Amino acid sequence: MTGNYRTSTPASAAHRRRMLAGLTVGLLSVSAAAVVAVKVGSAPEGAQVKTISAYSRSAGASANAGHTGHTGAQAKTPAVNYDAVGGATPAPTVAASAPPLDILANNCDNSKLQLHDGFQAGNRCVTTEFGEVGENAKNPTLIISSAPRRVRVGQAFQIKVSTRNLVRDRFLAAAQGGYYKESSLLNAESLQRGHFHTACRMLESNTLAPDPTPGSVFFKATEDKKGGSRPDVVTVDVPAGLPSRGLAECAAWAGDGSHRIPMMESVQAIPAFDTVRIWVR
Repeated sequence: MTGNYRTSTPASAAHRRRMLAGLTVGLLSVSAAAVVAVKVGSAPEGAQVKTISAYSRSAGASANAGHTGHTGAQAKTPAVNYDAVGGATPAPTVAASAPPLDILANNCDNSKLQLHDGFQAGNRCVTTEFGEVGENAKNPTLIISSAPRRVRVGQAFQIKVSTRNLVRDRFLAAAQGGYYKESSLLNAESLQRGHFHTACRMLESNTLAPDPTPGSVFFKATEDKKGGSRPDVVTVDVPAGLPSRGLAECAAWAGDGSHRIPMMESVQAIPAFDTVRIWVR
């Protein structure tokens, strides 16, 4: 064949194939060493791994990355921040601001109802400020600690009520215009001032909410100038018993000086309220 091209001899072609095979084996060896170095966390002595992941560096891998110049200086991989689980720390996100609350009313300026005057009447708007609320550790609590399960019609019985964080020293007579008329007040120890109520009513069903119209067949308020941060127990007498056969509900609940259930620091707190069922035969 003529011209500037040379025809390769079989010997030279075989030589090139051997060189290519050797180069391939060498590259595969270096790649395998790099993989092993990443898995164990460090490169074997004498091996130079040119690339390494950020995660292997966080696990303690030590390797040189970049190009080696004539002076022997080697570039270093930039530092990466990591979170508690070893991943790269994500970029901070900016939360969208919550929309403002849609307050329908906080006074009686736009109410169409008559203002409440302190007497027990409905369809009124109460202008009395809520008043003072204590911290969670000092919010009042209450339970019925003892009550009979069964009584006979007209049989006298007792209900025992325990209160905590309730100073029972404040009671504005509702019949004299003291109902919802006074703001909530705390004493010098930040405990709720007030009292507690006990009442019973007859139920028509044990599975459906009762009709409020009939009202209570027994009611008593306890303001005995006692109570405080330590729980105590008060015995409430029901001298005339209950009037008819069936299922009765007896309840006890704390009240501030103006008969509202005391406020609490947290929405998750249980109000100072308890109830029991009593069968009347």
